[in-house]
Amino acid sequence: MIVHHLNCISTCPLGGRLMDGRTRSLAERGLLTCHCLLVETSAGLVLVDTGFGLRDVADPRSRISRFFLGLVSPDFREEMTAIRQIQRLGFDPRDVTHIVLSHLDFDHAGGLDDFPHATVHLLRVERDYAFEQRTWMDRQRFRPQQWSTSAKWRVYQASEGETWNGFSRVQQFDGLPPELLVVPLRGHTFGHAGIAVNTTGDRWLFNAADAYFHHAEMHAEPHCTPGLRFYQWMLEKDRAARFDNQSRLRDLALTSQAVSVFCSHDVTEFERLAKRPANMPARRAVDTSAAPHAAWSSDNRTA
Repeated sequence: MIVHHLNCISTCPLGGRLMDGRTRSLAERGLLTCHCLLVETSAGLVLVDTGFGLRDVADPRSRISRFFLGLVSPDFREEMTAIRQIQRLGFDPRDVTHIVLSHLDFDHAGGLDDFPHATVHLLRVERDYAFEQRTWMDRQRFRPQQWSTSAKWRVYQASEGETWNGFSRVQQFDGLPPELLVVPLRGHTFGHAGIAVNTTGDRWLFNAADAYFHHAEMHAEPHCTPGLRFYQWMLEKDRAARFDNQSRLRDLALTSQAVSVFCSHDVTEFERLAKRPANMPARRAVDTSAAPHAAWSSDNRTA
């Protein structure tokens, strides 16, 4: 199982160092990733979250709320969209047959329009609650403008499934290999989920999405920047569940040698796994003597 790490457009939140812990000052904007995965499987290419898409880049004001455009100011570069990075890797975007979504926030689902032929997988409660648009914040974060492919969505009951590494109600995806699992991680949203990918043998990548935001939250003595702590509080739907899942993720990260846990927005984690700067798009290996897609740069994959 080959996994490519894609940063599908960084966000640049207000607060600088108070947000990312890396920026030199508070006056500058910070830097957060939109960490997505492209997985080569026997069922075709599978995209785990989409980040922002081409339409977001072309006309962000029609797609994303003014509130979040001002707050996180995405670095809209077309070359960083999932579809353009997939092309740079040498693939045809039409080979993306499935998209697996952690949740429907605007920065995770903006690229759905770029893959109209793909089947989209997510938890039913996430879809239903996002469609209801109950609160002002729901209308800012869940953007129907990005959901032109909703007729091809395949939803799953969060009450079903097996146990995996201390998490319950874990399921396989219909039509996908058993090496990909959806792990309910309620808290950030009611239908928020993590995605586990078995890369080889007993080795797993576990994309915890927005279950936490800063790598130090997975330390034995957890820490989060003040800005990201506030951001998580502002968007949470179930505080008790969010903290409970963070605790389980921390235990897994600290005790398991077989599971690599990471979140969607931490630059340190992205650069550790992708082995390239977060502002650099994925690229195909220079060696063209091998068969198509047979040899990819180690910068871009986890085997």
